[in-house]
Amino acid sequence: MRRLNNFASSPLLPFSVSPLQGVNSMMNETIGKPDSTEYLPYYGKYVSLVPDGDILTVLGKQMEETAGLLNSIPESRANFRYATDKWSIKELVGHIIDTERVFAYRALRFARNDKTPLPGYEQDDYVSNASFDSCTLTDLASELKSVRQSTLFLFKHLDEKAWMRRGLANDSEASVRALAHIIAGHELHHREILRSRYLSATGRQNGERFATRSQQQQQPGRKPRL
Repeated sequence: MRRLNNFASSPLLPFSVSPLQGVNSMMNETIGKPDSTEYLPYYGKYVSLVPDGDILTVLGKQMEETAGLLNSIPESRANFRYATDKWSIKELVGHIIDTERVFAYRALRFARNDKTPLPGYEQDDYVSNASFDSCTLTDLASELKSVRQSTLFLFKHLDEKAWMRRGLANDSEASVRALAHIIAGHELHHREILRSRYLSATGRQNGERFATRSQQQQQPGRKPRL
């Protein structure tokens, strides 16, 4: 099915409510960063990128900053990839969306004290089986913002016990607060890649000839299961 071009510009609700409205920042600051026992060592690179303070405020601020960056990219550049085995800009954004959805769902299950083990997900398979390059970058940016708003509403309504609950996903234990920080750090990680490898002068020069998937001749190296 094709996505509706005008969907992103249509209001989802007849009223506007900020997911940060009414947030008890004092409570969320007491949640703090997760310790290293609350997530796989692999995710430490994401958690380390997240600044201290209220994680909901961090997630909300990121949403606006990333939206501003994506809105600055012309549609003519959105299928650009800096090497044959790398995702396009649209696919990178789609990957951020997919990952946030998966990790927010894990957070929901764990926060509700659901002890059912959850599977990992193959990020390369998700991207290759999506059709992100057929979407407009504007639509993807709007989708990312909507997903983030949903994530914020989920976290906004958690009490302290829910934040500290843990569950099993991808054969490893994670806490709800760790998942919130991983979501934030994962976006920061890919935003920096977008800036340094896709939008910088050097990245553009190195990748100019690989602007569309039809030009690719190599198979990308598989990324780890998340």
